[in-house]
Amino acid sequence: MKQERESGATYIRKLPADARLLHRAEYVMRWGDMDAFGHLNNAAYFTYFEQARVDWLHSLDAGHALVLANISCTFLKALKYPATLQVRLYAGRPGRSSLPSYYELHDSRAPDQLCAIAHGTIVWFDHAAGHSTDIPEVVRKRLDDSG
Repeated sequence: MKQERESGATYIRKLPADARLLHRAEYVMRWGDMDAFGHLNNAAYFTYFEQARVDWLHSLDAGHALVLANISCTFLKALKYPATLQVRLYAGRPGRSSLPSYYELHDSRAPDQLCAIAHGTIVWFDHAAGHSTDIPEVVRKRLDDSG
């Protein structure tokens, strides 16, 4: 079986110029989110990004009918328990059904120190029909208001 490999992995280290802040949240790091080295497990970062996205959509009463087309994270500084994590959710220019999203993660003890930065593509999706749908009007309005 031939396996194809795509090149051009993206490792962002700063937000793009068109990124607009949508939501800020703080979460207490859970004991169970640590790895064997006492650091926040790499997989757990994505859970905090997800929670910030869900909280933002909930604040708009927009539901969560979407999928992630991709997501990546650049880990810059290890986080150790106990910590309060600050997550900032940003958006790029929306398409018809997709939205580039960006996430910054900071430790509240050093809020100016960037610990991780991530990028993902959110796609609104009709799960029953099996295809993408337009970004909901309530979300599009918020994106227009933040620009």
